[in-house]
Amino acid sequence: MLIGYARVSTQDQGTDAQIAALKAAGCELIFQEKASGGRWDRPELHHLLRQLRKGDVLVVWKLDRLSRSLKDVLLLMEKVEQAEAGFRSLTEAIDTTSPGGRMMMQMVGSFAEFEREMLRERTRNGLEAARKQGRIGGRRPKLKAHQQEEIVKLVSSGQKNAADTARLFNVHPATVSRLLQRSKTP
Repeated sequence: MLIGYARVSTQDQGTDAQIAALKAAGCELIFQEKASGGRWDRPELHHLLRQLRKGDVLVVWKLDRLSRSLKDVLLLMEKVEQAEAGFRSLTEAIDTTSPGGRMMMQMVGSFAEFEREMLRERTRNGLEAARKQGRIGGRRPKLKAHQQEEIVKLVSSGQKNAADTARLFNVHPATVSRLLQRSKTP
């Protein structure tokens, strides 16, 4: 069975053109929703994926109607494959029910994996270069060194408790607790 999926991002857009194309392609069942392609919580899409059976074909008007994220597209393709179903995009002429279409999806997957590895490498190199320049990653400390010393002195001397000093310095009590814990260890 050919099962269609139509999606638009905003409430003022319509799925009419997509539905017409899906019906013309022979879709017997069409799921439609209004949701961002970058969101994963799309109930109609998940309902469709649960409906897929061996031999079914998920049809979309255009690949970006399925998702805007290549990572999500590949994850969805994996779910389609697990259901032993096929996938067809009308605009991009991708059809995983044919050997050429499966090869095309594998090539897309290979490029996505390559891009992920390149991104990891660039990130690693950037962090290494920053460390060599003396920059440390992570969040900046909420308290300056003299404020930290003041907190330890106030709590250690018994003038204030940890909760009071947290309020006084406008930080979370856990920040004070960690600071006190670090000051006790040599």
